[in-house]
Amino acid sequence: MRRFVAIFLLALSVIAFSAPASAKTDPARCRTVRMADVGWTDVTATTGLLARILHGLGYQPRISVLSVPVTLNGLSRGDVDIFLGNWMPMQQSDIAPYIKDGSIARVRANLTDARYTLAVPAYLYKQGLTDFSKIADFGDALDHKIYGIEPGNDGNRLVLGMIKKDQFGLGGFNLVESSEQGMLAQVERKVRQKKAIVFLGWQPHPMNDRFDMRYLSGGDDVFGPNFGGAKVYTVTRRGFSQQCPNVGRLLDNLAFDVEDENALMQGVTKTGNAQAVAQRWLEAHPDKLEAWLKGVTTFDGKPAGPAMLKGFGAPKAGNFITQHKIPVGNWIADAVEWTKSHSALLDIVSSGVSTSVKTLTRGLSAVPPLLFIAIATVLTWLLRRSIPITVFVPLALLFILNQGYWGATIQTLALVVFAAAISTAIGVPIGIWAGHRPRAYEGLRSVLDLMQTLPTFVYLIPTLVVFGLGVVPGLISTIIFALPAPIRLTQLGIMGVPKPLLEAGKSFGATKWQLLLRVELPAASGSILAGITQCIMLSLSMVVIAALVGAGGLGVPVVRALNTVQVGMGFEAGLAIVLLAIILDRVTRHETKGGQQ
Repeated sequence: MRRFVAIFLLALSVIAFSAPASAKTDPARCRTVRMADVGWTDVTATTGLLARILHGLGYQPRISVLSVPVTLNGLSRGDVDIFLGNWMPMQQSDIAPYIKDGSIARVRANLTDARYTLAVPAYLYKQGLTDFSKIADFGDALDHKIYGIEPGNDGNRLVLGMIKKDQFGLGGFNLVESSEQGMLAQVERKVRQKKAIVFLGWQPHPMNDRFDMRYLSGGDDVFGPNFGGAKVYTVTRRGFSQQCPNVGRLLDNLAFDVEDENALMQGVTKTGNAQAVAQRWLEAHPDKLEAWLKGVTTFDGKPAGPAMLKGFGAPKAGNFITQHKIPVGNWIADAVEWTKSHSALLDIVSSGVSTSVKTLTRGLSAVPPLLFIAIATVLTWLLRRSIPITVFVPLALLFILNQGYWGATIQTLALVVFAAAISTAIGVPIGIWAGHRPRAYEGLRSVLDLMQTLPTFVYLIPTLVVFGLGVVPGLISTIIFALPAPIRLTQLGIMGVPKPLLEAGKSFGATKWQLLLRVELPAASGSILAGITQCIMLSLSMVVIAALVGAGGLGVPVVRALNTVQVGMGFEAGLAIVLLAIILDRVTRHETKGGQQ
């Protein structure tokens, strides 16, 4: 009953304030409205709401998930029409050139009283970490880390600027870049453990209700006064409001408050469906819709009210199958939540793995670059006895050093070596077992196919939630992706051992272990080594993915370049990855006496 009352009130208010049918309509080219969503929950929520309204008015909204710099570049080129997330003054340096040349138009502030600065859990605030100037005093407890969101983000750049300038004594700190949800997963993990963490915080956002958190003072010179006080603006491509005046009127009317966005974001966080959340919210807030639709018509010039009611209260579409969805997602989510609540052992494993990778990274980093290059050159000659390869390796490493990516390369190398070592240690024994049990391998093959074909982000999500940001989720995801290679090729090698060799070994009274060690493994060594090489290359292919969960390495500058549209940086970092891949492939590749792999 309450639902129908809301719908009735919505009808009365919206129809009363809808523009007359005789109003001028938008031209046909305005039917498709292209909007950008930068992946922040607030922008996802408001963009989804606008899309729901436009859909109800007969338009065809199209939403693309892009970074802020890519969005602004798209607006300036005319590839994007609307962006609802221009946070100011945070994005001043990003948007200023476009505003100056007129390629982007600022419509209005759709939100005031926003906030964006560094934050800490309340218990850390009570311990004395209340100001930017005190972050360095808690350096050891913080592991000298500040957690941000996606690489290239404006807030991240401010933190990197503080670190580079040694502002507030933060010169020895590192910024962990990932994503909004990745950062919040790490905050949740630290809060659960009552550990210290400093992270980018802002309002509106459900994090303000989800965590008992405090914003740090003293950052006015970096993030702006009043705890990074900000306004969020609606911006469009050049001339959009003039070319599409009906949508332009809607944008002129569209404004939110902190409570509105908090409610919308809470719904998006729970369901992941921004437009469904928007529809329910509109049903409950007819007064808001009334104000937004003042002077607005449908695409074909009809009153906006009846159009917006279309679909409200409609019966659930679909047949028996679609209406009775198997709750696979809920089962997985429940399993992850259970794992989180019983993660004491996993925390120990995570700590051990993280420490091991860090130790390996520090060990490799402790070697002076030129000495490292010299050692690599000698090892290359000893392993391959090839002048071209031996000449190529030092030249490639010198180029990486010259480009300024030596530290990131060492981080990537440590991750690849560790992942490949674990994958090999697990994969080769399983491959040997499968080679001796063909029927068992038939069942195992389906699992291997799933590991290689399931999108990486699917299993990256639960590992991120359970283990938090850092090398561990990146390492686990890398191992899952690379593990099938040594299993498959080891099994292939064992199955391919000539039967006469096995029969000869048995005739001499060899045991199963003797047959394995002296006959099967030597005969299958080529295939096994090929599997190890494949494992190394597959691990290296995960560099960029691992960077999204704070693993560091060469993937970070690649992602940052993508998000900031820096072509030069992207090619530099990408070329470093290619050169490292060639080195690892050529040095570890197994070749027969004929010179073929």
